[in-house]
Amino acid sequence: MQSNPSRTTIAAYGSLAFPLAAAFIALQVFIPTFYAESTSLSLTSVGIVLLVARLCDTITDPIVGYLSDITPTSWRRRKLFVVIATPLIGVSTFYLFNPPESAGVAYLLLCTIAIYIAGTLSIVPLGAWGAELSSDYNKRSSITGVRVAFGLTGSLAALMFAVIFSADDSANLGQTLSGITWLVIVTLIISTVLAALFVPDNKETTLPENTFSAAWSVIAKPTPFRQLLASFFLNAVGNAIPASLFILFVTHVIGAADEVGRLLFLYFICSALSVPVWVAVSKRLGKHQTWTVAILLAATFFVWTPFLGTESLGIFYLIVIVTGFATGADLVLPAAINGDLIEWDALQTGYKRPGLFFALWGTATKLSFALAIGIAFPLLDIMGFSATGENNGNAIQGLAVLYGLPCIGFKLAALFLMRGYPITEEKHKEIRAALDAKEKAQAQAVG
Repeated sequence: MQSNPSRTTIAAYGSLAFPLAAAFIALQVFIPTFYAESTSLSLTSVGIVLLVARLCDTITDPIVGYLSDITPTSWRRRKLFVVIATPLIGVSTFYLFNPPESAGVAYLLLCTIAIYIAGTLSIVPLGAWGAELSSDYNKRSSITGVRVAFGLTGSLAALMFAVIFSADDSANLGQTLSGITWLVIVTLIISTVLAALFVPDNKETTLPENTFSAAWSVIAKPTPFRQLLASFFLNAVGNAIPASLFILFVTHVIGAADEVGRLLFLYFICSALSVPVWVAVSKRLGKHQTWTVAILLAATFFVWTPFLGTESLGIFYLIVIVTGFATGADLVLPAAINGDLIEWDALQTGYKRPGLFFALWGTATKLSFALAIGIAFPLLDIMGFSATGENNGNAIQGLAVLYGLPCIGFKLAALFLMRGYPITEEKHKEIRAALDAKEKAQAQAVG
């Protein structure tokens, strides 16, 4: 396996994350509020539609992961899926982000399912592709860090439109989404061409006869992968709930609708700046130890959000800076740890199946967002909160509590599950050495 890909290779690979992040940050942050404000759909309807769309999409991850693993190497399997996904992402982004005035439940559901499936066709093979570029413990963090940096830059570019059209009404959200549409389409074409030209894709996979049964065995019994996946899922839910409520929280609790774009932009700037810091720290402390530090840091500051109000903009800016910084670790370290488990799995089972591991990773990511939307928006309706009308003090306080407390609970649960995680850098070196010896012995036997 290539252990030292060139900077050009890594940059071309990482560039694919730019348009994907731009599209999906808009889907997570802007689309729920935009459809609740600009269509006849209620908060509950939007929440349920997005939940159903995500649940429908979860079955595609293992399918795409399996297909990308079994596609012949001569077809450039990861690259093939990324290229096929490009026009599908562009078309689905256009229709979801630019709905007609008559858009209802069916329109939102079909467009959301379309963009999720199109995204899966690219994102799952992309994760496996990156893990295959190097088997080195720290180099893999660097490759993931470059991809995350491109992704955060894409998110920042998308959020620039929110800064330009900064306000909380649906007309300006519509302009923001229209600008993001063309940002996604243009950069998606450019990055796909770069990756197709400059990133190698020629690594072999080894799969069991019954792939889906073998996949279930990875999560059905206690393994480092199940431990990591469960922790990642809980932490992702903790991040997704406040992300989906961010615009409503800033508008109605902080009372600073005109600050939405700037706050979002600051959050992702801090995330982007933190990525090399977390990668450097992880080389000294280890990946999972560093990630737990970042989770604890975010929880310590986020716990104050339910107590904020219209006089708390300065405090909220501080919380945004610190939690944004901590989020950089969430974005780069768990995925890099997941990449290490591909070698662990190969030593345990004899199989090489990165597509499967990143498919299950994608499923967990999607379920976290689905659960967050499915919890947050219906609960707001039950509390009597309105996205477009007047709200009393109880409804505003309910929004503040829902924005903050579940996030803390899920993050602490994630910390609890990561206790005693066994794959350290030293352990990974042992695994890699054992694999190399095993492969050498097999090659000598064949020879």
